[in-house]
Amino acid sequence: MSSKNTNKLNVPEARSAMDKFKMEAASEVGVNLKEGYNGDLTSREAGSVGGQMVKKMKTVRTMKFERADRRSVGHRFVATYQAGLYF
Repeated sequence: MSSKNTNKLNVPEARSAMDKFKMEAASEVGVNLKEGYNGDLTSREAGSVGGQMVKKMKTVRTMKFERADRRSVGHRFVATYQAGLYF
């Protein structure tokens, strides 16, 4: 069975920012993360760092729908709403 590594950043220049973000998430959950190899971490510790990162990431929801325009008979109105959580 062949596995495909999809663990790449879309913007390679963002590597240092992601590393900094990972270190901040590790300190928030109390995991002693160091630069370079971290093979001594348990799966639970590594998973808690990843989970904290996902929890803190910005999520944006966009909703778009069309409805009747209340001001003009026979006209339609397109409404777009965005909601986001920011850290």
